[in-house]
Amino acid sequence: MRLRWWVMFGRGAGVLAWGIVAVLSCRGLDGPRGFVALADSADQIVYGLVHNVTTDGVLRARIEADTAFFYESTQSVELKQLTAVFFSALGEVSSTITAAEGTYKWQIGDMEARINVVAVTPDGRRLTTAILSYNKISNRLTGPERFEFDAPDRRLTGDGFTADPDFRDIRATGISGRVKNP
Repeated sequence: MRLRWWVMFGRGAGVLAWGIVAVLSCRGLDGPRGFVALADSADQIVYGLVHNVTTDGVLRARIEADTAFFYESTQSVELKQLTAVFFSALGEVSSTITAAEGTYKWQIGDMEARINVVAVTPDGRRLTTAILSYNKISNRLTGPERFEFDAPDRRLTGDGFTADPDFRDIRATGISGRVKNP
């Protein structure tokens, strides 16, 4: 009877050891773990999202994403391959922002764009940064990290900024730059 217990224990220990080896050997593999975690916990997943943001019935922005993960508990949407188009009061495009990912808070209309954020205006001004936030109430963009701003007449870098969506009123910290020769 003792022999059987050791045989059973030996087999179980072998299976357990192989299981541990299998789990540990998979730790170094690169894969879409964050994507799977987002999908597993999302209340709803939408592919090809297009959402209009309005203020008093006036179109202020259009948010597009390849994939959107909706979370009811936080009233937020995690966006992958984000594009946000901002409009003036006259309905003209004032800027377009692209980013690898972002978060949209649908209850309050605020948005955050992250990773390789690029903002471009119709007249060729361009801002790049790692993170950019939009506040719907103030209709302002904020970038708390290093940024670069290129315009036909100047190039600026800084440690942070606030701006209107058409990048005409920019306030920056830690700024340096130069005026380009015409």
